[in-house]
Amino acid sequence: MALKVWVNNTKLQLHMRIDAHHHFWNYHPETHGWISDEMSVIRKDFTPSELKKELEDHSFDGSVVVQAEETYTENNFLLGIAEKYNYIKAIVGWVDLLDPNSEVKMIDLKSTPIIVGFRTIMQGSPDEKYLGNKLFFENVKRLATFDYSFDLLVHNNQLDSLIRFTDKLPDNRFMLDHLGKPAIKNKEYKEWKSQIKILSANPNVYCKLSGMTTEADQKKWTYNDIYPYMEIVAEYFGLDRLCFGSDWPVSLVSGSFSTTYSVVNQFCSQLKQEEKAKIFGLNTKEFYKL
Repeated sequence: MALKVWVNNTKLQLHMRIDAHHHFWNYHPETHGWISDEMSVIRKDFTPSELKKELEDHSFDGSVVVQAEETYTENNFLLGIAEKYNYIKAIVGWVDLLDPNSEVKMIDLKSTPIIVGFRTIMQGSPDEKYLGNKLFFENVKRLATFDYSFDLLVHNNQLDSLIRFTDKLPDNRFMLDHLGKPAIKNKEYKEWKSQIKILSANPNVYCKLSGMTTEADQKKWTYNDIYPYMEIVAEYFGLDRLCFGSDWPVSLVSGSFSTTYSVVNQFCSQLKQEEKAKIFGLNTKEFYKL
């Protein structure tokens, strides 16, 4: 658990451990149609009590829950959970950034400060829908005005467009989910590496060490398959902008919570204790302003 000290009768958490990325849902075939037959293990409800046990077993103090549906109902669903489970430290919710009036919703949601930012599921979408869309760009830019962060969910073949997009938004705080989804299964990283080098030069972009085992061969991946990708983001982003995220329960298609955790934990075994503490919580705390 977190190292705690008392200063002037106030308990401070020095090394708060936080899982920076996970989801909850009540499964429904229509809502969760993206869950394929190969992912049938996650075709069910996933509740905060289940995750609570996993976090406790791995000495985490809290977590950041990320939207899985693009609806305002999803925000309310996650807010209801956060009211009951105090290990939820922040919510990355959803706002319609293709709505000309989205600023009204941004203002409204400031009354719920546990919502610290938003995410749009951009992966696989053509540039004209999001990354090349002027209205979307202006609304993402507006997020900075309200001190909201923005999680970036894209496939690796969208990274060039993402670089151009983020370079024009110097006042925004961005979090790259799942390393930008490199083609780990095919052991391809040359082009992705060059793009990560450019993207990471932007000091306002952080990166989650998450979603890696699901981008690998889900049935027979090994640590050595994933290690090179972690090494690359560590080199370019540095240890001050990397955050561990379990991506639970999606990660269950390729192993248990413990298995997912062990990949990053093994990688961090080469680091000093204070560097490891950054990846397993302090960087997340800083980025999301917890």
